[in-house]
Amino acid sequence: MSKEQRTKSKERQYNRWIMILSIAIPVVVAILFGVNLRDLGYDVEPLTFLPPIYATINGLTAILLVLAVVAIKNGKRKVHETLVKVCIGCSAAFLLMYVAYHMTAESTPYGGEGTIRYVYFFILISHILLSIVVIPFVLITFIRGLSGDFLRHRKLAKYTFPLWLYVAVSGVVVYLMISPYYT
Repeated sequence: MSKEQRTKSKERQYNRWIMILSIAIPVVVAILFGVNLRDLGYDVEPLTFLPPIYATINGLTAILLVLAVVAIKNGKRKVHETLVKVCIGCSAAFLLMYVAYHMTAESTPYGGEGTIRYVYFFILISHILLSIVVIPFVLITFIRGLSGDFLRHRKLAKYTFPLWLYVAVSGVVVYLMISPYYT
């Protein structure tokens, strides 16, 4: 079996998991987003301290993504790989904290009026939709890199990077826009 065949075989092993995760993550988040433990009678304190933490994690993800691109452009493959792994970990931590917050606290309505309201909802909706779209891009790009299929990794990374960066940065912007309305 040639190296290319082994690489593609390895990638196919992961494709099922990528598909499952790409569907399961948004579905589970959507379901859990609608569950409030306090409404179900559980005596839990609202985790109101989490939004600035997960917004900071989004900002950190954005910075680390840019550093990962700089690293690979400078030929530092191991640094690039490590930074991408940290970014995936940050994204997972963000998601866990985001869900935990929404399961324990009431959603905060946006209080801005006029044009800024439309800007906020445009950024929020594009952030949510692209956060769903980017999941398979990140996972496939990551697996291609790990499996050594660098040509196909680079081709897909050209799309994955700006999508992921937008999701990370827009998450911070959404937080900054809604934070004045937290109670």
